[in-house]
Amino acid sequence: MIVQFIKHATAAFLLTMSVTPVFAQDVIARQAPIDRKMRAVDSVEIQKLFQQENLENPAGDLYPNWENKYINAYGHIQLPSEYKIDLRDFCMPINNRVVTSNYGYRRKFRRQHKGIDVNAYYGDTIRAAFDGKVRVVTFQRGGYGNVVVIRHPNGLETVYGHMSRQLVKELQNVKAGDPIGLAGNTGRSFGVHLHFETRFLGEYIDPAKLFDFANQDVTGDFYVFRGRGRGTLLGKHDNRGTGASDLAMSDASETTEEVTYQSSETSSEKRASRASRNTRIHKVRRGETLSTIARKHGTTVAKLCRANGISKGTKLRIGQILKYS
Repeated sequence: MIVQFIKHATAAFLLTMSVTPVFAQDVIARQAPIDRKMRAVDSVEIQKLFQQENLENPAGDLYPNWENKYINAYGHIQLPSEYKIDLRDFCMPINNRVVTSNYGYRRKFRRQHKGIDVNAYYGDTIRAAFDGKVRVVTFQRGGYGNVVVIRHPNGLETVYGHMSRQLVKELQNVKAGDPIGLAGNTGRSFGVHLHFETRFLGEYIDPAKLFDFANQDVTGDFYVFRGRGRGTLLGKHDNRGTGASDLAMSDASETTEEVTYQSSETSSEKRASRASRNTRIHKVRRGETLSTIARKHGTTVAKLCRANGISKGTKLRIGQILKYS
């Protein structure tokens, strides 16, 4: 009897030992989807917190300060050797396609034009180019007139000048496409238009390198900013200027600097720069083919293929950038 009892007890124990791992595995298996779901929820919440923080202090890891008095606020700042600027989720700042004055040196006025002028009708809506936070809302009689400056999480700051009216306040968070002002002719202006600037850490970037106003699109998903490897005055403000125009001060102090920089380019760099400015691009939209794109821009499929290093059978992707001239 004792031997039989021991056999039964041993068998029961072994059965329990064999069932327990299976039961534990079942519990773990049932718990796994819950764990994955919780991790997903945590990930979403973390992403939301990150996005919120980035809107509260956009590009805070890049910029040394936040202030609301000066448009050009950063002085001699160390530029990164390279920085990738995300141009996705953009909005064109104005619907008009006609650029009336390009970026660059104006021989007639003997000064640099630090942005581009886009034709407008009085009262046209001006919109935020990207999500961001309004840094400056002010009026400059001898410069930008009614102006708004927005800092964006992608590292850019955009400047909107000569507006008839501003529709936002300092420290206000805005989304891409939000109305921020109405077109006008205030400040040093000779006709209704939008003066639009793009800057990175105070360094001016030709807006035409980022925005294609003719096609109401950006030139690509990303723009890679490359530092010049030396100090620059292009984003410097004059602490002595309390009532004067930022634009007037920068024109007076920066023209020589920028012209000197331009004249120091090699012949090959100048040719490359001219070629870059003359290159036109097309962003592929749903349903478009090489044939329809070629007809739209007055070229041929063969030329499109040569310009982009593709074949006639290449499958186009929505959002793909193609050069057509």
